[in-house]
Amino acid sequence: MAIVELSTRECDGRVIVSLRGELDVTFAAGIAASLAEIAARACQIIVDLEGLEFIDSSGLAALARARSHARHAGGDLLLAAPQQQVLRLLTLTRLMDVFSVHACVDDAAGSPGRTRPADRTAPPGRVCLAVT
Repeated sequence: MAIVELSTRECDGRVIVSLRGELDVTFAAGIAASLAEIAARACQIIVDLEGLEFIDSSGLAALARARSHARHAGGDLLLAAPQQQVLRLLTLTRLMDVFSVHACVDDAAGSPGRTRPADRTAPPGRVCLAVT
């Protein structure tokens, strides 16, 4: 069974989105919708990729769309702690030049980003998508 899990938490006015599992075409639309909803409410989003074992081009497209939504809303979306496979795909697609990619969430949190008023943040939550 392939599965991707998205969980959120707030930290110092930023929303940390953790992705775990495998983000492929099966889940990309659902993840993109969840990230777009978060981007509409959060000033800065940090996507923690430490638990993401696999991503395909549709998953990368979902992250790129979310970044676009965040920037359009006056915020930003940063990537943190990508595993080797994810890092390789970001490099091959040249998205390393588009995203702000950090070694860990703490590094991303210390990065200056575009900001909006801090009173519009995403509530903590969890979305779990599974396929059998």
